[in-house]
Amino acid sequence: MAPGRLDPGPLRTGRRPASREGPARTAAPGPCPAARAARPDAPGATGRAVRTRAAQENHRPARFDRGRRGICRRLRRPSVNRRTAPPRKPRSAANNRTPPRFRLAMVRAALLLAFLGLAARAAHLSLIEERGLALGKRQQHTILTLAPERGAIVDRNGHEFALSIGAPSIYAMPVLLNDVRGTARRLAPVLGQSTSSLAKRLEGRRNFVFLSRWVTPERAAKVRDLRLNGIGIVEEPRRIYPYRTLAASLVGFANIDGRGVRGIEQQEDDWLRGTPLRLPVERDGSGQLLLRTGNQQWSTAGGDVALTLDATMQSIAAQELKSAIERTGAKGGVVVTMNPSTGEILALAETPTFDPNHFRKLRYADTRSRAFLDASEPGSTLKTFLIAAALESGAVTAEEIFDCEDGFFPIPGKMIRDHHAYGKLSTADILRVSSNIGAVKIATALGPQLHVEMLRRFGFGESTGSGFPDESSGLLRVSKRYRPVDQATLAFGQGMSVTPIQLAAATSAIANGGLLMQPSLVNARRPPRGSWRPIRPQLVHRVVSEQTAKTVLTMMEAVVGPKGTGRRAALQGVRVAGKTGTAQKFDAIAGHYSEDDYIAWFIGIAPADAPRLVIVAALDEPQRPNHTGGSAAAPLFASVAAAQLARFGILTEPVRAPQRPAAAPITRIASTAATSKPDANRRRSATETLVPPKPAKTAMKRPPAPAATSTSVDRELVSLDGRLLLPDLRGLTVAEVRAIARSAGIAVLIEGEGRAVSQEPPPGTIVATRNAQIRVRFEPATAELARSQLPRDIDQREAPDTAWTGGGSI
Repeated sequence: MAPGRLDPGPLRTGRRPASREGPARTAAPGPCPAARAARPDAPGATGRAVRTRAAQENHRPARFDRGRRGICRRLRRPSVNRRTAPPRKPRSAANNRTPPRFRLAMVRAALLLAFLGLAARAAHLSLIEERGLALGKRQQHTILTLAPERGAIVDRNGHEFALSIGAPSIYAMPVLLNDVRGTARRLAPVLGQSTSSLAKRLEGRRNFVFLSRWVTPERAAKVRDLRLNGIGIVEEPRRIYPYRTLAASLVGFANIDGRGVRGIEQQEDDWLRGTPLRLPVERDGSGQLLLRTGNQQWSTAGGDVALTLDATMQSIAAQELKSAIERTGAKGGVVVTMNPSTGEILALAETPTFDPNHFRKLRYADTRSRAFLDASEPGSTLKTFLIAAALESGAVTAEEIFDCEDGFFPIPGKMIRDHHAYGKLSTADILRVSSNIGAVKIATALGPQLHVEMLRRFGFGESTGSGFPDESSGLLRVSKRYRPVDQATLAFGQGMSVTPIQLAAATSAIANGGLLMQPSLVNARRPPRGSWRPIRPQLVHRVVSEQTAKTVLTMMEAVVGPKGTGRRAALQGVRVAGKTGTAQKFDAIAGHYSEDDYIAWFIGIAPADAPRLVIVAALDEPQRPNHTGGSAAAPLFASVAAAQLARFGILTEPVRAPQRPAAAPITRIASTAATSKPDANRRRSATETLVPPKPAKTAMKRPPAPAATSTSVDRELVSLDGRLLLPDLRGLTVAEVRAIARSAGIAVLIEGEGRAVSQEPPPGTIVATRNAQIRVRFEPATAELARSQLPRDIDQREAPDTAWTGGGSI
């Protein structure tokens, strides 16, 4: 046996057995393994071993566990020479690792804690937090919302400015798609989209996404033929505007989601929109969507809105405004026609305009209504309300004489000039020739505080209350102290701004005996499956007395007389009152008024002896020499007034062409024109015919203008997806009516002979081409003989309810 090795023999004897090679050498007894392990420097020594070693050195009895350690204590093994004994191997890591039972217990404890945490969270969600149940329902249930059918917008006679039709839209449910790239590859050519962009929209786990909305029926049929899983077609309402640019800024438009964005569409959005269709959908265990039948919340169609507009008068205003812009070179303009006794806006034409059918191609700023949102200086038209305020307050009289200083009148900070050197003028003459100096002296007599207060009573400086979205209130400064220059410039319309609607409402107060009416755009509303509910006119307050209003009206008649600045607004045989205005535009960059850019104004009342119409005409930046209110805006008023008065049975024409004959007497015929909804509380003349709006979804055509010959009748046939827009057949012969009906593929029932005088359904009605039938009544040409006895140069615009004086198609 090697030296230093212990004999592994029995230990009971307490002695070492003898070696075969000779007597055994007795070795000094060494410490036992337990004692050896108790050395502080021994490898693997523990804290307990260190304490045991310290106890041995202090001669204190050490405590050992029973068993082997106790045996080792009783056994005195021979000591080993540390110098000659080989070094001991350190304990391996395998000998120091944690017992398997301890690790297993730790894993079990971790799993138990995790389970307890999940159970506690589930109990918290289900028992304490109600949203836990809602969260689970949202994960299982889905609601698909589809827009309802939006109500129609019609004019006062039932002609539709806006309506909704069904249009197919392509949608996808990405959660049902297995092959996104393959689906996109097959669908992209049909929809006209790229495969990559379509694939991006199909990726993910969304429940529903529109791929293409308002597609043509042909494209929808091609998508249906592909039979792709997760791709479907749904019919949703699409907003169309048959009149296109006509009254577009007033009617406004609705976006692709069926919400009103501009104009009446925005103002009456809550009434027009209705209740959306909500389809409950469940998701099964595999994630597929299932429709829950029987639980649908059906949509409610929106209500209809009847406007105060008259489609024929609107088209007249638009046509004449376009002609005036071409004549004067102006970059834009506005024409407002108002009923002074009710405040109803009968026509509102604006240029530039837009087509609401293509609203996605437009800039938002280009779709505003300039008549409501754009305010500018009114120029000399404000002298009308200055004189009315001065007469009402008693500061001046109609016959009072003022010295107009031969055209030059200095005040602190400014030199006031007139275009002509006037001497002494009466109050009426100051208005007739539009003297700035005379207006300044009248304003001085009135006083700035009272002047501003009276202008506010006329409605300037605040919104008219029409309800039009974002309507401007204009600008009218109120101050405790006014500088002389501010008081002077306000007298002829500088230093303040007004909208055309405000100017029309204030002028209507003069025409209405001093009563200011609230401008109105909506004539009646009709709920789904209900009847029309008329809206009554709203009186704001009395501005001036009836006597003052009559006096000012008489002064305004002189403005349109032969020696007035508005003589080009005169009409044959009709008394007209008005006032011109030429406002310099302020150049914000240069910081002063421009010498080249003007706004030409004219406010007019016709007939002056029994006011039926108040018309405000404005042209933006007309070119010289026709840049003033008298040369640019006054002729525009005359053209519009002559054509629109025919709707009330008054036939006349402007006094402007030298070859025209002398004024003919006023001819009054039965009026079927700009009448409002039945209202027992309104006073109407005996010649007015009450025409309630026709049911929605019917008449949809711009009324064509009838004439004595068939050459001026609109024969244009417009097809709308299997439906036909009926033209105006009145004035045509039997052969011409049959030819038009044959080309349209519809049946016609002829009654009488001569020329067509009426038709049923009326012009502008949309009918299905299949089984469509028109009844046309003819009469001998006695009416033409009667018309031939009138002066030939008189523009006979005898316009029934559906008359249209403009071209264009729907």
